[in-house]
Amino acid sequence: MTATSVQVEAFDKGAASPQERLAAAELIMACYAAAYPEDPPLVQGQVAATLGDHLPDERVLPFMVRRGQQVIGWAKLEFSLTQNLHAAHANIMVHPEHRRAGVGRALAATVEQQARQYGRRLVTFMTSDRVPAAQAFADNLGGEAALPMRQSQLVVGDVSAELLDHWCTRPEADPYQLHVWTTLPEEYLSRAADLMGVMNSAPRGDLDVEDWTITPDMIRGWEAMMAKEGEVCLTLAAEDPATGTLAGYTQLFWHPQRASIAYQGATGVRPEYRGTGLGKWLKAAALRELPTCCPGTHFIRTNNANVNAAMLAINVQMGFLPYAALTEWQIKLD
Repeated sequence: MTATSVQVEAFDKGAASPQERLAAAELIMACYAAAYPEDPPLVQGQVAATLGDHLPDERVLPFMVRRGQQVIGWAKLEFSLTQNLHAAHANIMVHPEHRRAGVGRALAATVEQQARQYGRRLVTFMTSDRVPAAQAFADNLGGEAALPMRQSQLVVGDVSAELLDHWCTRPEADPYQLHVWTTLPEEYLSRAADLMGVMNSAPRGDLDVEDWTITPDMIRGWEAMMAKEGEVCLTLAAEDPATGTLAGYTQLFWHPQRASIAYQGATGVRPEYRGTGLGKWLKAAALRELPTCCPGTHFIRTNNANVNAAMLAINVQMGFLPYAALTEWQIKLD
């Protein structure tokens, strides 16, 4: 297949047949397996069922390249309809056996054209050194490496019990109350949405994006998508009972059909509550909840910006080791 013969098609999730969905899922699984051969495979039915899913205030535009009945290229452009109206995020995958044939370039050109059509002047995307050709591809597209990141992995069985005891031991008369949720209670929903905004203070490097506002509807939308995927989100939050304020939180994500791996999501503490050990307490307490809420987990992976020294230091103390180098790129469209 030559670059000039590559035909990019829009993927209509509503009209796609079960066979087309499974073919697209097979591509995504093949790309993941090539990058992470040691991991349990993605769940084909779950990937196929959730292709193109998004929140009500978002738009997702998926595209594919086929060779016969096989999908050999996949891309999607996603963006908010209410926030960061100048920006969109792209994801491009090419089957390992069909790379260097113009498929990625064709998909990238389509994504750029769609971004322009919808008035977006910035496109961001992520690469990993687990896919060695990805950085060269990003360079060829004219991408700017805006936020270098470190992906780290923790071997759960190697974590020091003494360290967890130390981090979970609070001062006498400590005022904070610890909550453990797999679904956020309605009474805490607005407070949790407000708390999650603390992640706007995380380093963004040179990314040309604005702060995000998290709403209760967004949280419920995420919960609904995770329920459809069969994923568990474990949220721990520390409440200041004197004011009812949620001072900090951490989240872990886990799928029972890929039980050996959990993914560490956000960990954030409000600025006025920092310096009190809440971040360490939340992460250590979450680890102790794993056997109950996420049985069978042997590894935890997390991503941190290289410039996020404070969170990296906590993760290193806990035992996280470097696993991959990630980069968030941006392309500014004229």
